[in-house]
Amino acid sequence: MTIPSSLARAARNAIETTAMLREAPRPVAKPKAQLRRYEVSSLLKNGNVVQTRHIAPALPMFEDAFCAFTRGSLVETEHGPMAIEDLMPGDTVLTQDGASETVLWKGSVTLIPGRPDSRGRTRPLTRVTADTFGMQKPMSGVIAGPAARIVGTPTHLRHLYGNDPILTPVSEFQDGTGVIETMPPTPVELFHICLKRHSVIRVDGLQFETYHPGVNAVRMISHSLRSVYLNLFAHIESLNDFGPLLMPRAGDGEIDAMTA
Repeated sequence: MTIPSSLARAARNAIETTAMLREAPRPVAKPKAQLRRYEVSSLLKNGNVVQTRHIAPALPMFEDAFCAFTRGSLVETEHGPMAIEDLMPGDTVLTQDGASETVLWKGSVTLIPGRPDSRGRTRPLTRVTADTFGMQKPMSGVIAGPAARIVGTPTHLRHLYGNDPILTPVSEFQDGTGVIETMPPTPVELFHICLKRHSVIRVDGLQFETYHPGVNAVRMISHSLRSVYLNLFAHIESLNDFGPLLMPRAGDGEIDAMTA
């Protein structure tokens, strides 16, 4: 029996459609936003210290508030060096100008530097061996987090910033000998601190900055995430409460913003 042409055409169309569907690219599922647990200690106005735990996005602006100093880093205080993990809000640290300033906030986070996140990004650490920047700079070697900045300008950036004091990511000084990138495959606890004002403190003999989100913070974070971010800091109510930067920073636009 002869198959009607309409049925034959329909069969051909079905076969062609099935083949097209097999060849068509499948929609790629949008990766879910990775979350991270952040530990916070804050000094309240009444003098009490509160410790809180937050679940927030693993975004650079959030992580940078916690990822400067590794456990065992020695912060200079008026009573001598103190390990960063032992430093608490209410304690005082010595700043670059010799003043004694109270710690208002300390944050910590645990991450695996060598493990890629949902976007394929890793968070390498930087190891600085003893005496790399001069006698006792650092004193016995230091491992800094990805958000750590120190006072200084590496050779390859001097044509941009000259010899003026500037805060530079410590990773910019990596040279494969005295300053080395390292990505441990095991969890690492990282810390950062806030004072009343943005400052430079001495850690292991090097001059590091205290936490500040930067002058471009308003443009870096969406309005919907701003309240989540501010909730990490009990001592401030708005991004402006961080105050001005002590000195310019290299690498994220602050130079242009401060001199415009």
